[in-house]
Amino acid sequence: MAQAAQIRVRLTPRATREQIAPGGGGSYLVRVTAPPVDGRANDALCRLIARRAGVAPSRVTLVRGTKSREKVLSVEGVDPATLHERLLA
Repeated sequence: MAQAAQIRVRLTPRATREQIAPGGGGSYLVRVTAPPVDGRANDALCRLIARRAGVAPSRVTLVRGTKSREKVLSVEGVDPATLHERLLA
């Protein structure tokens, strides 16, 4: 069975640059340049997390928070400790 890690994210769309920073309570503050229109910010978020985690974009899924700034993502193929290291590297 494939390993999956869930992370909580507070997303800021329309940022000047893409960035991942630690947030409170084990969550992450993520900024993406895409606007929150037609799911583009969510797509950009998934691509950014996948790129940093070293997994394919199809392995990152939005579990909760499609229309909210507070989101929960599932990342397959990487354990939580490794994911944390890669996101903040």
